[in-house]
Amino acid sequence: MISGLPSNIAPLPGLPSVTPSAASDKGFGSVFSDAVARVESFGQNADQSVQRFLSGEGEELHEVALKSQQAELSFELFMQVRNKLISAYQEVMRAEPEV
Repeated sequence: MISGLPSNIAPLPGLPSVTPSAASDKGFGSVFSDAVARVESFGQNADQSVQRFLSGEGEELHEVALKSQQAELSFELFMQVRNKLISAYQEVMRAEPEV
C-alpha cells in the first residue's frame, strides 16, 4: 500500500494492490504486460456488457455505463503512464554522458 494514506482506504475492485517489493520482484516487461492485459480486460468487459444490454440479456444501463467508464479511465491512465515513461526515456537519452 502507499504510505501516508489512511488504513481504511481499500484498493479499487479489480485492481491488485501493488507493494514496492512486489513491483521490484517482476521485470519491467512483466509489469508492462500485466498492465496491458488489465486494460484489455476492462475493455472486453465493457464490450461484453454493451452486447448483453443490446441483446436484452438483462444487463442494466448503469452497469454498462460504469463498465464503459472504467475501461475508458483505465486506458487513459495507461496512456498517461506510457507517455511519462517515454518522456523519461527520451530525457535520459538526451542527457550527455559525463566524461
